[in-house]
Amino acid sequence: MADHHDHEHFKEFDYERVTSPMQDVSDRQAGIGALVALVGIVVTFVLPLLLV
Repeated sequence: MADHHDHEHFKEFDYERVTSPMQDVSDRQAGIGALVALVGIVVTFVLPLLLV
């Protein structure tokens, strides 16, 4: 594969980027995310079934 970083056009991208999948997630953040997902599932599926 070609190494695009050798070209002048790509010099603007020389900085070190960090994207979401590469960032560390704490146990607290993961727990909050799971809780939010669980509440969303309950509101979307369980609550309408109880109101029918």
